[in-house]
Amino acid sequence: MSDPFTIRIFVPEGDPEGIRIIDRLNSTGTFFAFPRAKWAQMRNHEKLNQAGIYILNGYANPDDELPTIYVGQADVVKNRIEQHTRNKDFWDKGVVFVSSNMNVTYAKWLEYALVKQASEAGRSILENGNNPQEPNISESEKADMQVFLKEIYQTLPLVGLSAFEIPKTVAKPETVRQEHASDRDTIVVPAQEDGFKRVFLGENAWWSVRISGGMLDKIRYIAAYQVAPIKAITHIAQVNRIEPYGEEGKYKLIFTEPARRLDNPIPFGNAPQGMMQGPKYTNFEKLKKAKQLTDLF
Repeated sequence: MSDPFTIRIFVPEGDPEGIRIIDRLNSTGTFFAFPRAKWAQMRNHEKLNQAGIYILNGYANPDDELPTIYVGQADVVKNRIEQHTRNKDFWDKGVVFVSSNMNVTYAKWLEYALVKQASEAGRSILENGNNPQEPNISESEKADMQVFLKEIYQTLPLVGLSAFEIPKTVAKPETVRQEHASDRDTIVVPAQEDGFKRVFLGENAWWSVRISGGMLDKIRYIAAYQVAPIKAITHIAQVNRIEPYGEEGKYKLIFTEPARRLDNPIPFGNAPQGMMQGPKYTNFEKLKKAKQLTDLF
């Protein structure tokens, strides 16, 4: 997907977060990106009477770390989205792709391919109840649909939808040389008991972490601060790689090996209240010598 391309974005209401109509040069396809609240203003656009695919996304529950998405297709896109404004509450944004060269069978093939890709990417919660079966189309038709699919994958991130992108490593800590012994090379994360046991220990990873851009290639270790009643840093692991997670600028840290329990856990001690409500950075050598939390930060 590295080949260059040109798009034109028309913003009919002058609001860059509102309705956007996106055309690509040398393509018969048109994208519509819109907030749910603006559906009434764009529902009568003539191109929405065509066959196409659509993606609805939002957060089904306030505590969800990943967005929920629904991928659908229809011979008349407008009619299907009208139904979803009545029977699906989770979504607050929608993206539509239509083309004069698309029929309902082609739309079903794109739906199949997109659901498969979203499932493999693991960056969203799929609202689709069943995985659609691949429609029987010819090799030449499939080649044409691959062109559309490539356009879709290239355009969706431009409207803030990354659920179909396979996560790529953004940092590989063990390949980075530490410049100074005092460099911050360790991230300390607060962990509830369930997540700590299930993910930090059970999956040798930790996710949904916000990391400053300048720290991504510096982090070599991750330490777990177990919240009350333990209230101490108890485990540490070396970080193998860091990948994007979800849609909100967060990351997933994958460990080199299972986390190791500290011989001497580092208690909260007399640290200020609220100090460990979010991730903090420190230095590994300092962590090995710390007697309490305030020795680290």
